[in-house]
Amino acid sequence: MRNLDTLMQVGARVLARDPSASIAQIAAEAGMDRRTVYRRFATREAMLVALFAAKLDGVERVLEEARMAEAPVAVALHRYIEGLVPVSRQWPVEFHHLESDDEEIEHRRGLLRARLDEFVERGSREGLFRDDLPPGWIRESLHELVRLVAHAFLDMEPPRAADLVVETLLRGVGKHP
Repeated sequence: MRNLDTLMQVGARVLARDPSASIAQIAAEAGMDRRTVYRRFATREAMLVALFAAKLDGVERVLEEARMAEAPVAVALHRYIEGLVPVSRQWPVEFHHLESDDEEIEHRRGLLRARLDEFVERGSREGLFRDDLPPGWIRESLHELVRLVAHAFLDMEPPRAADLVVETLLRGVGKHP
């Protein structure tokens, strides 16, 4: 099991750096023989699907813990970001790198997007978010801000990262009077 965890962590890092990396490259960086990797993952795509499933597990857990539907919107938003930063750092590979149409992964991604869209709609109704923006804009902006803080500011602790993302999402980067 430890070898699988190591392989998955290394695979996520290597594929985040180079989405076209081969199983042989991943095996070399993990210090394993590529035959060992192929015994666990028959193809590179199978490894990607496993990585995305692990990332989705983490994101789903964070959504539950943040209580997105029950907690006050601002509180849930901060909890979500604070929990998502470590998940993004642990599983840095991006979903758009998946080259297949794995039905389970796509179904789970769709459910997550729907939950986030519901949360954003709730935030708009309650006055935290603007209601005049295109659908998905706030969700995608949130995703990009989390990706940025998780990977460009590695020394920033998740609570501070969440503060920064919330502040930027709600107030932008312009100077306000």
